[in-house]
Amino acid sequence: GIVPDGFERAVGIIQVRTLGAGFDIAEWGFAVGSSFWGTGVFQTAARQVLGFAFGEVGIQRLEARSAVANRRGNGALQKLGATREGVLRRSFLRDGVYHDQVIWSICQDEWRQWQCAPSYRPH
Repeated sequence: GIVPDGFERAVGIIQVRTLGAGFDIAEWGFAVGSSFWGTGVFQTAARQVLGFAFGEVGIQRLEARSAVANRRGNGALQKLGATREGVLRRSFLRDGVYHDQVIWSICQDEWRQWQCAPSYRPH
């Protein structure tokens, strides 16, 4: 859960799940309450999750999917340094309608490079 300083309850969530037999390739998803959009709460929490995923768990590749129309979610992933790999056509069903999704990835070696060069701002 994402619990900002001074709060007692979560305002969002980030989940990480394995995509294979081990935890070398994983997928993450997230949601943040709309009143916290644009506050930096997600970016702070996401960077902590990236540090844990790559530094502690040993994940090599972390994937995310976001609806093409979700400009805020896609922008957040780009700001974190994720690479847009392509579009998964009609891959998400919502309210009886199939939507296209963007697939994003961050690899451990890229993340480590960013950690070694703090002045480097991905994308």
